[in-house]
Amino acid sequence: MKKRLLSIILIIILSFNFSVANAEMDLTSKAYLLMDYNSGEIILAHNEHEKLPPASITKIMTLLIAMEQLESGKIKLDDKVIVSESASRVEGTSVFLDAGEVQTVENLIKAISIRSANDASIALAVHIAGSEEAFVKLMNEKAKALGMENTNFVNSTGLPADNHYSTAYDIGIMSRELIKHEKIMPYLTTYMEDLEVGKIKRSVQTMVNTNKLIRSYEGCNGIKTGYTSEARHCLSASAKRGDLQLIAVVLGAETSQIRFSEAAKLLDFGFANYESVTIANRGEVIANIPVEKGSADLLPIMLERDSHILLPKGSKGKINKEVVYPEHVEAPVKLGDVVGEMVVELDGQVVDRINLVAKIDIEKGSLVNIFKKVWNNFLFNK
Repeated sequence: MKKRLLSIILIIILSFNFSVANAEMDLTSKAYLLMDYNSGEIILAHNEHEKLPPASITKIMTLLIAMEQLESGKIKLDDKVIVSESASRVEGTSVFLDAGEVQTVENLIKAISIRSANDASIALAVHIAGSEEAFVKLMNEKAKALGMENTNFVNSTGLPADNHYSTAYDIGIMSRELIKHEKIMPYLTTYMEDLEVGKIKRSVQTMVNTNKLIRSYEGCNGIKTGYTSEARHCLSASAKRGDLQLIAVVLGAETSQIRFSEAAKLLDFGFANYESVTIANRGEVIANIPVEKGSADLLPIMLERDSHILLPKGSKGKINKEVVYPEHVEAPVKLGDVVGEMVVELDGQVVDRINLVAKIDIEKGSLVNIFKKVWNNFLFNK
């Protein structure tokens, strides 16, 4: 009863603090959100589930699909992409690609990440899926898989279109998912780079990153800006200081300066008031489990991912970790098989569950292996 009362009091206090913070920051954007990258916890939010046009923030999903295709081996950075007619004719921000010219996948990713180029987005989409329409289907399937319940994409660029919308909350989700891919980070943080374009590469486009925070805000490491007359000025920005990494999403700001200043205010609030506590690290071996009928005697099990807890600065919450796994396993076992879990509690409340997975493959033991084990047990375990 005392714990329940304490929890209610803490919720009231935190809610009051958030209301005060919102009032003090005096943010004017239509919707915004501040998210902890490590845990996905929402720190501050306003109209975070309101469906709004996302403009070029759409390209976060375009890049996410591209990164997944790269990691699966379906495409490669040095793949040669023939620019489609539809890509060369697209309106809005571009690097002025010609129909029929050849660019690499890497150059297109750079053009999307740095200049937010619409022509590069469509060229990459067509290369991956055969058409932009087929690529958009992949985008919406991924959005659904991530739990982005209030998002629908109609194109890969974010250009105005009926029924093309997202929310600050959903953008936070896909932003977090994108920056899990470490190989995207160098592109998101590049301030300026030249790109040779045209069929004979006689023209040079000097691309300058549209996200000004990567130069002006300490620890900023991405992600993406957006603007249309309907969406107004939008931004999803990530910054990391120490173990704490935050994502700030701002939609519908009246000016470009406002989107940057309000994102900075959100990030400032997070860094001033919160800290990220590392509970465990991905790959850390937790135990060695005896294996029955296997080619090896012991199976090392490890954490499937990192575990972090977001805490208000100065908090003295009691953290407890409980590891659950079987006394033994039976071969065969494959690398990555789930064999247990670590349960993390904060002040008696479960705040995280991390799978424990097999670190190696263990095949079923041959008759010779089994005979040797039985013989050794007979000799040395009398």
